[in-house]
Parts: sequence; C-alpha cells; structure tokens
Amino acid sequence: MKYQQLFQMQKELDRHIETNHQLQDVDLFERKVLALLVELGELANETRCFKFWSLKPSSPQETVLEEFVDGIHFILSLGIECGFSQEEEFAITLDKAESVTGQFLSVYNGIGYFRTSRSLEHYKELFTAYLNLGEMLGFTPSEIEKAYIEKNEVNYKRQAEGY
Repeated sequence: MKYQQLFQMQKELDRHIETNHQLQDVDLFERKVLALLVELGELANETRCFKFWSLKPSSPQETVLEEFVDGIHFILSLGIECGFSQEEEFAITLDKAESVTGQFLSVYNGIGYFRTSRSLEHYKELFTAYLNLGEMLGFTPSEIEKAYIEKNEVNYKRQAEGY
C-alpha cells in the first residue's frame, strides 16, 4: 500500500476537522482510540461473523469494505498523533487467527496494547492485525486504498454539510 499517500490524505483531513471544530490544541488520542474500537464493532456487526444464533448473512462486500476503511482512517490518524507517519512499511509478519472472529479479537487486543504503550512496535502490530483482518475478509491492498480514497472524499463532504 502507498502508506505515505494515505498518511498525507489523513493529515489533511485531520487538520480540516480540527480547524473546523477548534480542536487544534486538544489531545484527541483517547477519543480516536474509542472511535477505532466503535468502528471495529460496527465492522464486526456488518460481517456477522460472531452471530452464531442468526442465519442472516453478512452485509454486502461493499458495505463491509466501507466499514473496514473507517478503521483505516482512525489507525492512520493515531499513527499521525504518535509521530509514526514517516514510516514506509507497516505490514510485519504476524500470525493470523484461525477465524475471522479470532482476528477481530486480535485487533481489539492490539488496540489495547497500543493505547497503553503508544509504541511504534505495538502500532505496527495493530496495523498488521487490521490488514490481516482485511485480507481474511477478502480485500486486496488496492481495493482498500481505493475505498479509503473514496471514503476520504465522503468525509470532506460530510464536514461541509455539518456532519
């Protein structure tokens, strides 16, 4: 993936939002962590991977991908907060869980470890676990990039409309 391009786009969106909401001097780290956790829950809900009691299928792939890239927005934003946006590569070797449900739990754990440490190592583990989840959900890096760019535009439009 073109991480530098994505980080630059996210920096511009963050700056736009922070300026419009007068948040330039506010520490948003904890709010962004919570937002990522919420987005991860919304993604899990769309996949329905944990709903053993239900016969209803997953949402369409386009919906799942849109929810997935919402998480990418917050992961990038957290990396920017911690000064990691100059890194060229974030995918490291990290074992995948045996199931999508297990991978969701790995991402939740990764968020917790990163929240506590704010280290580059834990950030890379979180990012990799999330990318592994995307792969397990059937998304390619190019699909993720394209969907991120499209959702980034939607986010600007929402800001203009007073979202």
